[in-house]
Amino acid sequence: MSLAWRALRALRLVGPAKELVGTDQFGNKYYRVPQHETRAGQIIPERRFVEAVNREPYQYQMGDFPTEWEAWIRKKRKDPPTIEEILKNENYREEMKQKIKDVSERDKLLQAKEYEEGLVAEPGHTQVKGHASAPYYGKKEPSQDPTSTANTFQPGAWMPPASGSNKNK
Repeated sequence: MSLAWRALRALRLVGPAKELVGTDQFGNKYYRVPQHETRAGQIIPERRFVEAVNREPYQYQMGDFPTEWEAWIRKKRKDPPTIEEILKNENYREEMKQKIKDVSERDKLLQAKEYEEGLVAEPGHTQVKGHASAPYYGKKEPSQDPTSTANTFQPGAWMPPASGSNKNK
């Protein structure tokens, strides 16, 4: 923003200045510009935004901002989050990750026990070669017989392998 533009904003000739609402644990600063009316009578809605620490706009990635602040910026919540709320939610997410890991490990042990005792049949491992768009998907690969070198090639010498029916066209 240019110096002249900031000066006009400071004098309230252009619109209200941004207000610092808070910062997160990464050092990102969150601002809001309150709803205001222009001299022409047009109502400009509230605007919320973040000034990221050492970031260019094209460098943003998922998880760079706490979800609570992101919800505030997107106006999914009215009030900005507190640091206590963010820490509480982060602890809760970590606890849930640990619980999920524990349940997953118990489930794997139970499943292995059931396989050993013969209570549950182990899943069969199927392997399909090729691609679904290929005409031979799920069937054997096409024959490699027609390959030859230019020195030994003779037109009409190769015949496709005999098949049980002519329905495979």
